[in-house]
Amino acid sequence: MFASKASLTSLLLLALGTAALANCGGGAGGKSAEAPSATTGTAAESAPGAGMEVLLCDGQTKTVVPPGTSGTAIAGDLMTQWLRKNPNSSWEAEERERHTLEPSADNDELVGRVNGQTYGSISHQDVALWKTETERVALAGSSVFHDAGALGSTDGVSCDMCHPHAANTHPETYPKFQPQLGRVALLRDMINWCIEHPVRGKAFDADDPKLRALEAYILAQRKGKTLNYGKH
Repeated sequence: MFASKASLTSLLLLALGTAALANCGGGAGGKSAEAPSATTGTAAESAPGAGMEVLLCDGQTKTVVPPGTSGTAIAGDLMTQWLRKNPNSSWEAEERERHTLEPSADNDELVGRVNGQTYGSISHQDVALWKTETERVALAGSSVFHDAGALGSTDGVSCDMCHPHAANTHPETYPKFQPQLGRVALLRDMINWCIEHPVRGKAFDADDPKLRALEAYILAQRKGKTLNYGKH
């Protein structure tokens, strides 16, 4: 999916502010339509006094700056280029404006703790990345939830027509026996039932990104509700 200008700014500033002025170990290639990674910019000084080349993680977007250039300036230049090549990159901000999304949990209290993994202690960058990426998946689900075409509808029906802002979906009550299916169902089973019947579309495969995003959005909108599986 596309990244918003706001999230790109935070990620680029977090990564480039500390890594752009020294070699950060090489960039990884990526699709131009996806958000640049926060960890894979490359900086290399080609010759004394010749400036430093900073390569974004897409393997294509780059800028040459004098040594000592601020991370903010580098991020701004790279972002301008990336947005020019990806004109639909504002989808995330637009989705937030059209539809309300419950924010993901605040994990700031974890900063400084050792998480037991190879990467050592948890940083502000880690927490910001977790929040950005988690909400991005839920926003992707919101865009599908409200779009009959994205759902594959053949009758023009979208999820929000019966469930405005994911109301009356009750994901906290799954798994539970669903009479429509004649068996115990998970949330994704009921999503696919709705897609096949009211929406008159084709059920998504279990690993389809759209199904995963729909689950994320529905769960996000029920934030704070107590788990009570089997509840009718």
